[in-house]
Amino acid sequence: MAHILVADDDVEQVTVLRRLLEALGYEVGTAASPSEALLQLERSRPDLIVVDLRIPLAADGLGLIRDIRRTGCLLPMIVLSGWPDELYGAPEEQMVSQIVVKGSIRELLRTIAELVG
Repeated sequence: MAHILVADDDVEQVTVLRRLLEALGYEVGTAASPSEALLQLERSRPDLIVVDLRIPLAADGLGLIRDIRRTGCLLPMIVLSGWPDELYGAPEEQMVSQIVVKGSIRELLRTIAELVG
């Protein structure tokens, strides 16, 4: 099954998402900060990256998206956000595969399945 990296500082949300994805057979790595996410990407290449748009120290996640793409990483990326309008129309919107509203677990799981099986 696919390996997914989840970059989000919300420990509770990450824990729930990790347990759910692992129960579905995915291997899940987590990062609570942009620097940790980039370090994880250096160590191993997941099949998919899930990024919280409002992760601290990353200009609301936009900086992390740009930093990931600057490394040459072209992996599929899903952005989770309670405020997706912040990404619509921004240059970073073109850098991600899908934007999913936080809390839309069914949509997130459907999108993950579409992108990595």
